[in-house]
Amino acid sequence: MTRENAQRTVLGDVEIIRVVEWRGPFAPARELVPTAGADTWKSNEDWLAPDHWDPEGDLAVMALQTWVLRSAGRTILVDTGVGNGRERPGSPQFHHWQGDFLGLLERAGVRPEDVDVVVNTHLHADHVGWNTRPADGSDGSGGTDGSDGSDGSGGSGREWVPTFPHAQYLVPAADDAHFGPDNAYGGGLHQDDRLVYEDSVAPLHRAGRTLLWDGVHRIDEHLTLESAPGHTPGSAVLRLASGGERAVFVGDLLHSPVQILDPAHNSCFCLDAAAASVSRRRILERAADERELVVPAHFGGSGTAEVRREGSGFRVRR
Repeated sequence: MTRENAQRTVLGDVEIIRVVEWRGPFAPARELVPTAGADTWKSNEDWLAPDHWDPEGDLAVMALQTWVLRSAGRTILVDTGVGNGRERPGSPQFHHWQGDFLGLLERAGVRPEDVDVVVNTHLHADHVGWNTRPADGSDGSGGTDGSDGSDGSGGSGREWVPTFPHAQYLVPAADDAHFGPDNAYGGGLHQDDRLVYEDSVAPLHRAGRTLLWDGVHRIDEHLTLESAPGHTPGSAVLRLASGGERAVFVGDLLHSPVQILDPAHNSCFCLDAAAASVSRRRILERAADERELVVPAHFGGSGTAEVRREGSGFRVRR
C-alpha cells in the first residue's frame, strides 16, 4: 500500500487535484476482469506493470482516490471513498476501514465546509463512504455494536450526517431507485448494498442535501454529468470542457486498462454486463475522437489515460 500526496493539474480554467488514500495490489487480475485472459495481461506487461498489474502475484493494481475540481468559483468532489468505521461484512477490504481521507483533503487545501458540490458517479461502497460522518463529529473510527442497521445507522449504532455541510450531493436517480429501500428494479440487493445506502445515502436525503438527476445534468459552464448505465443502473460520467481542454471522469466504467483494449471486458462488479459494454465503447469512442483525457476512478500510475482508436478497439497512448 502506497500513501501519496495530492497531485494538481489545470485543464483550461479548471484546477484538478487528485487525492489518493491508497494504491496497491487489490484483487486477482482475472477475477477482476474475468474475460481478459492471461495472454492479454502478459502481452501488455511492458506498460501494465507495475502501475496496473503485479505480474508476480497476477494481481490488478488499483487506487482509492477522489478528484477535487475547482471550477467556476466552486469546489467539487468526484466520489468520496470508503469512509471510516463502516459495516461492510461482504467486502472484507472495506469492512471497518480506517483512513485519513479528511486529513488528505485538508492538506490539499479543502475543508469540509469549503465543498460546494459532491458528485457520486454511482452508489457503490467505495464511492460514497465519506458522503457522511458520525453526528458526534468524530472521524468514524472506533468499534461498532454489531446491529443490523435497521435503525438507519448502517449497522454502526451511529447517527450519520453529511460530511460536507454546505454541499449539494448529485446522486444518479436510477441508482437511488435501485439501491434505495423501495428497490424499484426488484431484488438482487446484498446486505452491503443496504448498509451503504443507510449510512452514506439516506442521511443525505434526510438532511435535504441531495439532487437526483437522470440523463444529462449541467453543473456549470465547464462540467456536465451524463448517464452511462451498466456498471450500475445509474452509473455516470463527468465531462470537462474548458479552454479547448477536455477530460471525462468515467467512474467504474474502467477498473483496468485492459478494458480499454477491448470494451467488451467487464469487471466482476458490473451489474448489467451488456449495457456496461455499450456504455464503455460509447465513452471511449468519444474520448478517442475528441481527445478527451480519460480519468477512471481507480487507475494507478498517473491516474489517467489518453485513448486512441486501433482497429475495432482502442489503445492506450502512454
